[in-house]
Amino acid sequence: MRVAEVVGRVLAAHGVRHVFGVVGSGNFHVTNALVAGGARFVAAAHEGGAVSMADGYARTSGGVGVLSVHQGPGVTNALTGIVEAAKSRTPMLVLAPEATEPRSNFFIDLPHTATALGIHYQRIRPEHVVVDVDAAYRRATQGETVLLGLPLDVQAREIAPWTGPLDPWPAHTDWVPDVEPLVSALTAARRPVFLAGRGARGAREPLIRLADECAALLAVSAAAKGLFVGDPWYLDVSGGFATPLAAELIAEADLVVAWGSTLNMWTTRHGRLISPSAVVVQVDELPIGAALHSRIDRYVSGDVARVARYALRWLDREPGVGRPPGTQRTPELRQRIATEGRWRDVPYLDGSGEGRIDPRTLTVALDDMLPAERTVVVDSGNFMGYPSMFLSVPDVAGFCFTQAFQSVGLGLASALGAAVARPDRLTVAALGDGGFLMSAAELVTASRLGPPLLVVVYDDAAYGAEVHHFGPDGHPLDLVQFPDTDLASIARGYGCAALTVREIDDLAPVRDWLAGPRDRPLVVDAKITSERGAWWLEEAFRGH
Repeated sequence: MRVAEVVGRVLAAHGVRHVFGVVGSGNFHVTNALVAGGARFVAAAHEGGAVSMADGYARTSGGVGVLSVHQGPGVTNALTGIVEAAKSRTPMLVLAPEATEPRSNFFIDLPHTATALGIHYQRIRPEHVVVDVDAAYRRATQGETVLLGLPLDVQAREIAPWTGPLDPWPAHTDWVPDVEPLVSALTAARRPVFLAGRGARGAREPLIRLADECAALLAVSAAAKGLFVGDPWYLDVSGGFATPLAAELIAEADLVVAWGSTLNMWTTRHGRLISPSAVVVQVDELPIGAALHSRIDRYVSGDVARVARYALRWLDREPGVGRPPGTQRTPELRQRIATEGRWRDVPYLDGSGEGRIDPRTLTVALDDMLPAERTVVVDSGNFMGYPSMFLSVPDVAGFCFTQAFQSVGLGLASALGAAVARPDRLTVAALGDGGFLMSAAELVTASRLGPPLLVVVYDDAAYGAEVHHFGPDGHPLDLVQFPDTDLASIARGYGCAALTVREIDDLAPVRDWLAGPRDRPLVVDAKITSERGAWWLEEAFRGH
């Protein structure tokens, strides 16, 4: 049996049921072995799309995304998406064939490439194939993106057939986190806010219970949007996307507990959102988080859900521990959150006109029109605040935010991966016109797969971030503005249904599509107004 076949069999034994990629000679056998083991291969048009599909799949399903690519250019084509996944702590395993002979035209120094990009690299050894693949997969399950090097000569070697079973994973140790620094802060706070990030996505229930005990308000980073949906004390997203009410209440907090959040510049508005007098506690399983924000006063190492449960036990059982004195959860505040807690509750002057629609008006109309059970995937760009702020999601799995590396063009393929993970939900891909054009080739993948997919293009005929950042100072904008393009016709050429929206009535065909079989993706080319700047982008540029 070839080593390549053993690699595929081991991953199949781990339960891998979807693998995304583009097949070439270097990954032909390993991919076929995965398929023979029960996995579904989802072919992309380009490796850059394939990696984002695996990323979106992992974020939405909660499992490991598996990517299979060709050696050399197959790997390099996927690098931007791999870096995005690594920075986002996406559990992903990249099957990366290697031409290790420097004279090969396919040769790249993969170990040093991975190191330079901050990605964990591991190479299989012929005498330890099962152990190496098993270790790489286990590392991926722990929230890491792993590049598994598969040298071509090693893949081709014949070894004894492997039929399993896998060695059992080590039993979870009953490690007790040191929650005293957290509990002491909670018992002294009157206006605590829990700010949950990506590392808290699986900890909704214990965090809500602890927040109820401490009278804490609940907020999230953009990466965890939807985590506390339905709770009356949920303020939604902190930072650049925060509603005026959320920003007011977070700024008034005397204690901010960051649960699985690095408190980056987006979440804290470059640190200005959190009061200088507030105590800041960070809870995270990865110690690196503590070094990313200078305001951390106390740090608790451990799994977020586990720490929250132990903090509850401490409050319940430890003699002499006073009850948290939080007093902010009043009926009046609960009513304010109910009536002012969403961006659509904040009045604005509709700027639609002259053949262009206000993006807020567009997004609110879509929010009313679309089914509640949805997955919203947002690409990067000047437009990104509108879907992030005005589209609701049913839960934390319903929001996929590809912003860790701030690369334009990852959203469409990420949405396809999300659609594979949750075919029971409508997937909504929110893109800018720049990101749409960068990734349009994956529309052929969308047409081939036929998932229930709505693609909304916020089309301002420009790279809007640069327009709004440099335009006010009088800089020439010719390099970042483009002639209006008929994106709907482009989408139809790929086999999608499509329409152009310039005013609210143009959205009527979306209702018809929603009522039908939805067997063809629908692309909405929304010609949006672009004269106003987006404050979340100003936050991004600040300090650069």
